[in-house]
Amino acid sequence: MTKKLYIKTYGCQMNVYDSARMADVLAPLGFSPSDTPDGADMVILNTCHIREKAEEKVFSELGRLRPLKSAKTDGDMIIAVAGCVAQAEGAEIMRRAPYVDIVLGPQTYHRLPEMVARAARTAPGPDGKGRGILDTDFPAEAKFDFLPTESVAPGVSAFLSIQEGCDKFCTFCVVPYTRGAEYSRPAAAVMVEARRLVAAGARELNLLGQNVNAYHGEAPDGGTWGLAQLAYALAEIPGLERIRYTTSHPRDVDDALIQAHGDLAQLVPFLHLPVQSGSDRILEAMNRKHTAAHYLTLIDRFRAARSDIVFSSDFIVGFPGERDEDFRATMDLVEEVGFVQAFSFRYSPRPGTPAANIEDKVPDNLAQARLLELQDVLERRQRAFFAGMIGRTLPVLFEKPGRHEGQLIGRSPYLQGVHALADPRLIGTIQPVHITDATLQSLGGDLVLVGDETANAA
Repeated sequence: MTKKLYIKTYGCQMNVYDSARMADVLAPLGFSPSDTPDGADMVILNTCHIREKAEEKVFSELGRLRPLKSAKTDGDMIIAVAGCVAQAEGAEIMRRAPYVDIVLGPQTYHRLPEMVARAARTAPGPDGKGRGILDTDFPAEAKFDFLPTESVAPGVSAFLSIQEGCDKFCTFCVVPYTRGAEYSRPAAAVMVEARRLVAAGARELNLLGQNVNAYHGEAPDGGTWGLAQLAYALAEIPGLERIRYTTSHPRDVDDALIQAHGDLAQLVPFLHLPVQSGSDRILEAMNRKHTAAHYLTLIDRFRAARSDIVFSSDFIVGFPGERDEDFRATMDLVEEVGFVQAFSFRYSPRPGTPAANIEDKVPDNLAQARLLELQDVLERRQRAFFAGMIGRTLPVLFEKPGRHEGQLIGRSPYLQGVHALADPRLIGTIQPVHITDATLQSLGGDLVLVGDETANAA
């Protein structure tokens, strides 16, 4: 009998990958994905601890699930909370939402079948209480060694997790505490999964890691591969057209990676390289271990290796102790680099992180004003970058049908969504599109036909 599984995913692309793998490990138990929690036999909230008020958003969602659990008449609804909030706040979740059945951290989801089996053997407690199953260990075994083959076709673009955890201990960040120490999958295992994804139809792989360019996986010959060596090997897979990776740290950029961007056509000319601040004083307080000058040198070296490369970044505004001159240094760096996209946030303390104990807080209204000023500049730059595509012909990897009849949606090398009228047989191929219009979020254009009208689809 098929059972309905609903997973709600918060946060980063790593969580998107993890949610898909949780569905994979539960598929042998008869669980099939559902688009709604109504009537589901199991609901998983895969949580993220990075954003402001992350815990309260989870508790709010749990409050909406409670009556659905109580109202289910054809069996029971198992409610599970997974991910980084679960790792950090497991006991508190059990206390505030006692109807939750399972709480598990991001390192233990390969053990979900055992937890579900245990839940099935355990009757719910009185007054709708859950089973109280808590697993937030950091097991000695690598979870990737116990995951089954993906049960769902990946699509044209697929995520591939190669690295997890972080050893950097930035003072604002909870990742080292919720995801654990840096771990890199063996290169042979990554290559097996990559080949399988490409054979199943993926034409673009997005390599994932909390510090993806800190990758140091065991090589097939017993040595160690960095991200660059892995990229060279992946580029040899027939049918793999594009390689992306996220998220990187400036401290882990090496000569080989820069050279790979110059050598490999498959490595897209779009790099997300978080800087967080343009002020050396604030970078030191954040424990980033890089300076603004070092960051700018990296940008110059990437551009020397590949002239068409563009950059996106992350910024935190209002970090404790940030002064006007620190913020101005950030604005100067934005102007000098010319980011085409960025994620920017007002600092909010995370319990248990060193920055949460810094007393020199920036007033909320001042931090918000700085954030709005930064976002205005970043948005104008992004809008100008998109508008600058009009009149150009871009190689677009078509991924799926669009909203309108005869329309396909794809992505440019710069991660921009692009729509054009095209034959559906072109899904999974890279085609030239002449860009005719642009918004802040997407591009539109006309397919550039090769020969006659059927040549592109041949």
